[in-house]
Amino acid sequence: MTGTPAAWYADPFGRHELRYFDGTQWTEHVSSHGRQSTDPPTGASHVPTVDRATEKVTGDVRRAGTAGAAGFTGGGSVWDEPILVVNQKAKLIEINNEYAIYDQSGRQIAAVREVGQSGMKKAARLLTSYDQFMTHKLQLVDMAGNVLLALTRPAKLMKSRVVVENAAQQEIGQIVQQNVLGKIHFALDSGGQTWGSINAENWRAWNFSITDHTGTEVARITKTWEGLAKTMLTTADNYVIQIHRPLADPLRSLVIASAVSIDTALKQDSRGWN
Repeated sequence: MTGTPAAWYADPFGRHELRYFDGTQWTEHVSSHGRQSTDPPTGASHVPTVDRATEKVTGDVRRAGTAGAAGFTGGGSVWDEPILVVNQKAKLIEINNEYAIYDQSGRQIAAVREVGQSGMKKAARLLTSYDQFMTHKLQLVDMAGNVLLALTRPAKLMKSRVVVENAAQQEIGQIVQQNVLGKIHFALDSGGQTWGSINAENWRAWNFSITDHTGTEVARITKTWEGLAKTMLTTADNYVIQIHRPLADPLRSLVIASAVSIDTALKQDSRGWN
């Protein structure tokens, strides 16, 4: 953070939405959903992990049909890996959505954590299904806990919208749902123009094609089967993302944001689409 101006930034500890940096160090001043409070900047940054064997991760890649299909070599981060495997942490009762992100060889390279939830919202998630209509905030972090992207799905009734920002709260773009019935379609918008789209391939939207503004497919998301017991007893989902070629921003960030948040941000209600 050397040379970083004093301002509010995504909380690097993962306990709140924002934390104030005074130009020298992180302070106790935090904020979530516009409400400020204090919380000492102590402890390690929370990076979700999933206890999953390497062979299961590489098995997901094979089942998705993407093994050896990438057209470029990865560099070890979510920004430049051609294949990402997103595994949701399995919980009997889901209060905080957490995901581990692996490369195609089974090495965890990033994670997604939900931040800024109030006690009332956690109670709503525990006792009702109304949380599907509430605001959800996610952070994509590397293995050191550094925030790479901040994702906000505002409260909604029918159509979903996801705002994608960097760690300094600068908006990169938005993922905007275009329809309610039929195969769901999302536009990838930034700076007043559409850079691409996410397209469900059936009405249940298990698999997705991501295209650029010309309609050319640049990435694909495939949901993998985790077994009957896990499917029946938990809400955890697993996805494999294949990115066909290196992408430039803002499309790169919007594609990564779509891939790592497809379950929580776009498909929060397991009974249907947000």
